[in-house]
This record gives sequence, structure tokens and C-alpha cells, in this order.
Amino acid sequence: MKTIEYKKIVEKNLPKEDKFKNSIVAFLVGGLVGIIAQGLTELYGFLFEITSTQANTLTIITLIFVGCLLTCLGFFDTMVHFARAGLIIPITGFAHSMMSATLEYKKDGLVTGIGANMFKLAGAVIVYGVVGAYFFSFLFYVIFGG
Repeated sequence: MKTIEYKKIVEKNLPKEDKFKNSIVAFLVGGLVGIIAQGLTELYGFLFEITSTQANTLTIITLIFVGCLLTCLGFFDTMVHFARAGLIIPITGFAHSMMSATLEYKKDGLVTGIGANMFKLAGAVIVYGVVGAYFFSFLFYVIFGG
């Protein structure tokens, strides 16, 4: 069987993805995460009588903790299967990527397992985030003169 014929058979039998439905679900779930985060920020600010910057920090810590906890308990992957990018894009997805790599390599020890592989998935996000920030800062400086 030729490669082209094989690819046609595979494409024919792959399940079709409803991109419109997935986009709507991701939008709604991502919006819900944003609403929950804003609610937490307001709650922390009210309860602890702190500034919004301090409340934002507590909110980020909370979202990271919840993302890690759901990953450890095995719920996050199931939730992502339903919500798609609605949970992967926010900071919960970053926490999930780090925690899943940590759990996968914990048997190899602290240094060669966890330490060497913790950023396996998240490393690219960090690298391209830093490079992108540098590039756009330089571009802003060139266009607007600082």
C-alpha cells in the first residue's frame, strides 16, 4: 500500500472534531475561570484588607494550587478533555504541565527525576515568553522611543 493511499484511509477514519463547539466550550470555561479568579481577588481583598496587587498574588497562588491538586488527584486531564483550551491557556494549564511532568518522573529521584524534568513541558512556554517579551519590548522602544 502506498503512503498516499494509507493517509487517505487514516483521514477517512479519524473522528471529526467539532471546532465550533470546542471554541464555545473553551470560551465559556475560560471565562468561568476568569470570573472565579476575579471573585477570589475580590474576596481576598475584602477578607484580609489588602491591596488588589496583593490579592492578585494570592489568587494566582490559589489557581496554581488548585491546578496542581486536580492534576495529582487525576481530575485535570478529564476536565481538559471537556474544556479544551479553556483550562490549558490560563495559569492552571501551566501548573498542570509542571505537575504532570513532576509526577511522571518522581520515581527517578529529586535531582535526576523531578529537578531535571519538571520544566519539560513548561520550559518552552517560559523560553518563548521571555524571548517574546524581549522582542516586543525592543520593538516598542524602537517605535515609541522608550
